[in-house]
Amino acid sequence: MSLRDRVRGLVEARSFQHAIMIVIVINAATLGFETSPAIMDSHGGLLTGLDRVALGIFVLELSAKFYAYRLRFFRDPWNCFDFIVVGIALVPATGAFSVLRALRVLRVLRLVSIIPSMRRVVATLLAAVPGVASIVGLLVLIVYVSAVMATKLFAEASPDHFGNLGRSLWTLFQVMTGESWPEVADRVMAEEPMAWIFFLIYILISTFVVLNLFLAVMVNAMENVRAADAADAAEAAAAAEAAAETVAPAEAVGPAETVGPAEARGATDAADHSERTAAGGAAVPPPRSPAAAERADAAILTELTALRSEVRALRELLQER
Repeated sequence: MSLRDRVRGLVEARSFQHAIMIVIVINAATLGFETSPAIMDSHGGLLTGLDRVALGIFVLELSAKFYAYRLRFFRDPWNCFDFIVVGIALVPATGAFSVLRALRVLRVLRLVSIIPSMRRVVATLLAAVPGVASIVGLLVLIVYVSAVMATKLFAEASPDHFGNLGRSLWTLFQVMTGESWPEVADRVMAEEPMAWIFFLIYILISTFVVLNLFLAVMVNAMENVRAADAADAAEAAAAAEAAAETVAPAEAVGPAETVGPAEARGATDAADHSERTAAGGAAVPPPRSPAAAERADAAILTELTALRSEVRALRELLQER
């Protein structure tokens, strides 16, 4: 096994990933402590040292992965994400780049690239983007149409909430999220008693129908991601089984059978017979090996026993007659 294969086995080991996970959690705690001036005054040096050690471990991890996978390292989106996050931390946080110091906390998000369940959630969100985009477009149309209607109907009854299109959009967004919508409805209904019909229809459509569609899309995307993961796992298992079946025949071939003394003597006699035949030119019957002689004697004995049984049966038949 080459050094590259050993490094690949190391970075793919479960224990190695658990160790990196522990380092990320410790680094997240140190970044949180750095937000406290009191803690920084008393233990600032220790926290800075721990942060640098964690950064060094992350750099070594990515270097090992790059050595193991080479350019294939960048084919994995999670590796690219880790590379960017760690690369930001390596940029000196001085001058115009001082804002990058606050981005060090992004290293905590590396937990997403290590924990499979979190990766599955992110994959679900990405897979649900087309469906969510369609729902968002539908929701925007519903809110816009409702805002235009509310501005025309309730501008005089409640100018603070529906005085213009912008206020109507903001008010209906609050109503959709359930934020103090009874106050808005009561104020409008004090001037327009039939306004409850508008709010009832709007809430039913925007909240109980459209927003629940988001959950349906997410659940469907999660099921698709799980099915894809199961298919990948089955394909990997099939490939591993095929590889094992390919190796099995080679392993099944054992060492050569041990030749006993009788077989050895038989082989020696056969060799001597071949030499005599080649020298004299006349065909000489080859001597039988002891094992072959024993088998022949056993066969003759079996035939004699069968013949004796037939003779006895014939004698008994003649006596009966």
